[in-house]
Amino acid sequence: MSEEKPTYPAKALIEIRDGLRETLALMRQRGPSQIQFWFIALVIGIASGGAALFFRLGIEKLQAFLYGTHDLRHLHTVARDLPWFWVLALPVIGGLVVGIILNWFTPDGRVRSVADVIEGAALNDGRVEKRAGLASAAASLITLSTGGSSGREGPVVHLAGVIATWVSNRLHADGITGRDLLGCAVAAAVSASFNAPIAGALFALEVVLRHFAVHAFAPIAIASVAGTVINRLEFGGVTEFTLADDGVLSFYVELPAFLMLGLLSGLVAVLLMRTIFMADDFGSWVQEKLHLPPVLRPAAAGLLLGVIAIFFPHIIGVGYETTSAALTGHLILWQAVVYAVLKVIAVAITMAGRMGGGVFSPALMVGSLTGLAFGLIATGLFPDVSGTVTLYALAGMGAVAAAVLGAPISTTLIVFELTGDWQTGLAVMVAVSLSTALASRLVDRSFFLTQLERRGVHLAAGPQAYLLATVRVHQCYRKPDAPRAASEEACKDLITQGIYVSPNATLERAMPLFEKNNLIFVPVVTLHEDTGPELHGALFQVDALRVFSRKLAETAAEEHS
Repeated sequence: MSEEKPTYPAKALIEIRDGLRETLALMRQRGPSQIQFWFIALVIGIASGGAALFFRLGIEKLQAFLYGTHDLRHLHTVARDLPWFWVLALPVIGGLVVGIILNWFTPDGRVRSVADVIEGAALNDGRVEKRAGLASAAASLITLSTGGSSGREGPVVHLAGVIATWVSNRLHADGITGRDLLGCAVAAAVSASFNAPIAGALFALEVVLRHFAVHAFAPIAIASVAGTVINRLEFGGVTEFTLADDGVLSFYVELPAFLMLGLLSGLVAVLLMRTIFMADDFGSWVQEKLHLPPVLRPAAAGLLLGVIAIFFPHIIGVGYETTSAALTGHLILWQAVVYAVLKVIAVAITMAGRMGGGVFSPALMVGSLTGLAFGLIATGLFPDVSGTVTLYALAGMGAVAAAVLGAPISTTLIVFELTGDWQTGLAVMVAVSLSTALASRLVDRSFFLTQLERRGVHLAAGPQAYLLATVRVHQCYRKPDAPRAASEEACKDLITQGIYVSPNATLERAMPLFEKNNLIFVPVVTLHEDTGPELHGALFQVDALRVFSRKLAETAAEEHS
């Protein structure tokens, strides 16, 4: 007599029972370690949120002392009534202090920001420079308090990275854990800076880690919420910007206008980024031609900013007052256009002068002004089928910022959380998607990845482009006594032809030698001035490819775990 098969309900119950057993076994094996890691994420979130809060309060206190106001929202109104010589002198004094700090505590006089955190996540197991990072935070605080035209998110994100690095080093964390801790710190810092927990978590995943692995989401969300709580303990649950009224959108008729705004915003974002890079190159050229000491470069930039601020104090600081005016429709067309152009110039001067700060807040200001100008024209031409101009300002703000950051998802959410307006999502999403798609074709994905590309760090193309830079030759070459090693005579022959590689070189440097010279191995040599070249062995192409393949597999496993 054949055995009866279980019915469908019985079979389902058996599957549920087996699933529960597996779940309980998994919790017994991994539960304690996961709970411990989440607790560490909570601690990092509190520390990073606290650092972001103190950075913001530090700016307010120093501004209150220097400009006579502690409210970032009314900075340019106060500056307009100050003596012109004080408005001119403050950025110069700030630039001198910044130059001294950066040239004492950094090897290259350059401020560290989001790009360096992205590089640390990809190439350095989630670690960033600690000494240079602390100096950059101090320099950026002074810059933003004395008239520099940039944002506070860049230094805050790197400062959070310093905290994560310290914890990772104490825990001897591996690459995956180090990157997760770095993501936790960044999420908390962004959330604490902008009171935006959802966007903070997604920013860490989308911009810094550049993947949405499930294993990283829970600790990053915990840290992000912790950072938000830190912010709300001080400032409450208020949004950064308040809109004048609810946006009204004539959906099907008006959507083409937001498509056009998205394309315009993409072009404005590219203009902003390229202006910053061109100004940086021009500043380096001028510094070289005039033999200007690096310590004076921020002060020279401060002088230019001071001259502009005498006539247009709107450029000072992060620009919250002007952004709020755009979002509430309190500017006319010529003001929106002129302020946007001047802000781009001022941000370029600040960045080219190596004064410090970030680009997110300036992108918000430029975007809101761009959207407002477009909205004033659009609603003037088609008043019967148009919504409010403030809706265009909101969409433009998100579109330009998303294109600059290369982060359409987190930027869309951060715009909603900054304004508290969730009813106009369709218009913002349309503009953001087109601006990001266009800008990413004209630069290397984003402002930060283009920065890295200019330094020779190739992250924009993906892991297949940068993983070779994470492996040193000494990790995979064959010594002379190894099985199937290269003969000493063949190695010496290649050395005489100038074909060799250092043990400390990366595979990114070594791999082109194989294809260029049609070789299966390259000698590994250390050059000594007194005794000549010292042969260590040979790097075989097959060994390098094997290591590269393993690295790709590990990266794919991390991103899909």
